[in-house]
Amino acid sequence: MTDLRLTQYARGGGCSCKIPPGELEAVLSGLAPAQVRELLIGIEHGDDAAVVRIHGDRALVSTVDFFAPVVDDPYDFGRIAAANALSDVYAVGGEPLVALNLLGWPRDVLPMEVAGEVLRGGVDVAGQAGCAVAGGHSIDDAEPKYGMAVTGLADPAKLLRLDAGRAGLPLSLSKPLGVGVLNSRHKATGEVFPGAIASMTTLNRDAARAATSAGARCATDVTGFGLLGHLFKLARASGVTAVVEAAAVPYLERAREAVRDGYVSGGTRRNLAWVAPHLDAGATAEEDLLLLADAQTSGGLLVAGEIPGAPVIGELVPAGDRALIVR
Repeated sequence: MTDLRLTQYARGGGCSCKIPPGELEAVLSGLAPAQVRELLIGIEHGDDAAVVRIHGDRALVSTVDFFAPVVDDPYDFGRIAAANALSDVYAVGGEPLVALNLLGWPRDVLPMEVAGEVLRGGVDVAGQAGCAVAGGHSIDDAEPKYGMAVTGLADPAKLLRLDAGRAGLPLSLSKPLGVGVLNSRHKATGEVFPGAIASMTTLNRDAARAATSAGARCATDVTGFGLLGHLFKLARASGVTAVVEAAAVPYLERAREAVRDGYVSGGTRRNLAWVAPHLDAGATAEEDLLLLADAQTSGGLLVAGEIPGAPVIGELVPAGDRALIVR
């Protein structure tokens, strides 16, 4: 089925499928989870994964992530979804150990051999991470969906977390932005963007290891809530203001063109609306703000600290009237 366009079988795609952050926080605010004494990272600030101390210098990391197709090629879809799920473990400073597949498939519409290609992509990327894939769960679904539940290990003394940011720290970003608008264009036109696929299938392992080795203790990955959304959560949790130097932020080739041509997802616009009350954007152009809020899939790590090879895009400063400043 060389003419198969997987993205046409789902309403949304990738991390832009996420429930809007404001709606999600309203739902979670009513939950009162049981308190476990050894829970080191929970749901308080919306960190990327849960972390529980097992013993001494060993902690268990647990996360889950899945979404509808973000690209048409099933093998690439599997690779992207797996890299995205593994990223949550790296984002808290852990190393993935074992993963379970999560597959929803419209078996009366799409051949099961196509699902096999999705799973093959996931297994290949997990293998690059040194992470075993040991089964999983599947359902007959109206839309194709794929992802993983991942378990990893971390050193409790070297965790990366949202609430550990401090004024004076630089902000580093390990991947360029723009996959959201490029994926929207791909879904609408079928045009393929190899740079976006390469970015989304690149593991955040090296960036996470560099961050922990450099002594960083505050980070997040940039996914469905966009750079501004995830940075807002970090600044709020850490009690600081985050300043972004717009001209320093790297973008994928043709990302700006995609924005100008109108390929902006509803998720990206909702991201910008969510942070707007907490944002001093000065004279920043709307095009730049939309790119900064672009809903990423398998984006890079945003680290409070300098890491080799990653551009510094801003800094954390003492808390002011707004949690975010773009200049």
